[in-house]
Amino acid sequence: MTGAGAAGREPAATGPLAGLDPQQLEAATAVRGPVCVLAGAGTGKTRVVTRRIAHAVETGAFTPQRVMAVTFTTKAAGEMRGRLRALGVDGVAARTFHAAALAQLNYFWPQVAGDTAPAVLSGKVRLLGQVADEARVRVDGATLRDLAARIERRKVTMLSIEEDAARHPRGLGALDADAVADLQRAYERHKDGRRQLDFEDVLLACAGMIEAEPRVAQAVREQYRHFTVDEFQDISPLQFRLLELWLGARRDLCVVGDPSQTIYSFAGADPAYLLEFTHRYPDAQVVRLERNYRSDAAVLAVANTLMRGRPGALELRGDAPPGPKPRLRGYPDERAEAEGVAALVAAQLAAGARPAEVAVLYRANAQSALLLSALAARGIAAKVLGGARFFDLPEVRQAVLALRGAAVAPTTAPLAQAVRDILRSLGLTDEPPAADGALREGWEARATLLRLAEQAPEDMTMRAFADDLQARARDQHEPTMETVTLATLHAAKGLEWPHVHLVGLAEGLLPIGYATTFEQVDEERRLAYVGITRAARTLSLSWADGARGPSRFLQEIGTDTLDAGGARTSGGARSSR
Repeated sequence: MTGAGAAGREPAATGPLAGLDPQQLEAATAVRGPVCVLAGAGTGKTRVVTRRIAHAVETGAFTPQRVMAVTFTTKAAGEMRGRLRALGVDGVAARTFHAAALAQLNYFWPQVAGDTAPAVLSGKVRLLGQVADEARVRVDGATLRDLAARIERRKVTMLSIEEDAARHPRGLGALDADAVADLQRAYERHKDGRRQLDFEDVLLACAGMIEAEPRVAQAVREQYRHFTVDEFQDISPLQFRLLELWLGARRDLCVVGDPSQTIYSFAGADPAYLLEFTHRYPDAQVVRLERNYRSDAAVLAVANTLMRGRPGALELRGDAPPGPKPRLRGYPDERAEAEGVAALVAAQLAAGARPAEVAVLYRANAQSALLLSALAARGIAAKVLGGARFFDLPEVRQAVLALRGAAVAPTTAPLAQAVRDILRSLGLTDEPPAADGALREGWEARATLLRLAEQAPEDMTMRAFADDLQARARDQHEPTMETVTLATLHAAKGLEWPHVHLVGLAEGLLPIGYATTFEQVDEERRLAYVGITRAARTLSLSWADGARGPSRFLQEIGTDTLDAGGARTSGGARSSR
C-alpha cells in the first residue's frame, strides 16, 4: 500500500508533494541526480517516484517528454503512467527496459541499416528443439527449458559462449559442456539466418547501435535527459550497460530499490549496482524510506528479525501498536498443512474478511494443488496468480465486446444498472454457482466488472466505461477478483493483502533443496522476507514435518516474535527445533 497510511497526517506541502512524510518529501524534492532512494517494503516508493516526477515537471526542472521512467514489468509501467496522468503529467516515457530498447531499435534501425528491424522471436524453446533435432541430439523438454534459461543468463551477464562454458564445465543435464556450447552456437546461427532477435538480443542490439553510431547516441541523449529506474536491485549487467549508454555524460539519474527484495539473482540480477551506487557516484544524495504504511508492527518485527545484519537491510517501522503475533504452526504432512491453512482461511472469511483480502503464498508452483483442493473442499473460491489474465478470460472478453456494442446506442439508465442488465443477459446470476473451477471463475469475473461499474463516477457514460476497460487491459491494470489468491513468492512481489498465509517453511522447500551456496540460501531468505512483508494485518507461517524439519529461517526468526503456542498437531509435528 503505497503511502495510504499518510492520509491522516497534516500535509507537508501542496500539489504533488502533499501528504508525503519527511523522508518521502526529501526524496521527491531531490530532482537533480544522482539520487539513490533505498525504499523498504510498504514505504510508498511508487508514490514517491511519481510525485518526484510530477513535482519536477511542475517546477520546470523536467520536461515530461525528456523523462524516461524505467520499470521491470509492463504492469508496473502501466501503473506508473496511470498515476502520472492522475497527477496531471502526460508524455513521460514509462516503460520496461525491453519496451524502450525495442522502440529505439525499430526507430533507428531503418536509418542505420536501410531496412526494417529484425522480428522478435516469440520463444527460445521451440527453436532450440529444432536445432537439437537437426544436430541429432536427443534432449528432453526440461533440458531445453534449462538451456533457454542458460542462454538468457549468459546474455544478460554479457558473457560469450566460451566464457559461459568455462563457468559451467559440467554441462547441463545429460549434455556435456561442449554439446551445450555447440547447441548455443547453432541456435544463434539459425536465429540470425531467419533475421530474428530474441528477448535479450533486443537490449544487446540497442546497446550496440548506440555504442557504434554517434548520431544515434546523440539523438537518444537529446530525447531523454532525466532517468528514473525502479526496482534497481534487480538490474542486470546488460541493463546497466544500456542505461549507461542512454545517460552518456549526464548525471540526472534517480534509482529506487531495496536490497532485501533481490530475488532474481538466478536470472542475472545484481544488487551490487544498488549497494555500490555511492561508489560510482560519491556525491549522490541517498534517502532511506523505512516508514512502513502497509504492515502491522508485529509483522514488521518478524521481517526485521529475519533480515537483521544483511547487506543493505532497512529497519522497517510503523506507527500503529503491534497486534497479535504472527502465528506459527507445524503439521504432520503437506496435506494436513493445506487443510489446516484452509481452516484458517475459512475462519477469517467467517469473521468478515473478503476473499480478495486473503493470500496463500508458497515457494514452488507444485504446492498449489493440495491448497486448491483443500480450499475447494470448504467451498472457498481461489485463483492461482499467474494463470489467465483477467482481460483474457473469455467471459470478460465477451462482456467487454457487449459493453462496447451497447455504448453505440445512448441510454438514460444509470451506468451500473445498464452494465448489470448486459451482464445478466450474458449469464451473471445473483449468487455464484456451487461448482468450483471455470464456472466459478467466470461468475467472479463478471461480478468484478459489475463492481467496477458500481464504483465508477456517477456521470460516467457507457462509452467512457468501455474505454476505461480497454485502457486497463492495455496497461495490465487488472481489477481484484473476489477470490482467495494463491501465488508463488516470486509472483507475489509488489503485491499486498490484509491476511497472508506463508506455507512450506521447511528445509528443502524454503530454502529450496538446490540452494546450496551461501548466495543461493541468502536469496531464499530474501524470498521469505518478500512473502512476510506482503501481509498488512495478519500473518501465519506453517511447515509440514519431514526428514529435514522446519526451515532454518524459522530458527533465525526465533519464537520471540511469533505465536508458536499450540503448534503441536495430532501428528506430533514440532513448531521449531
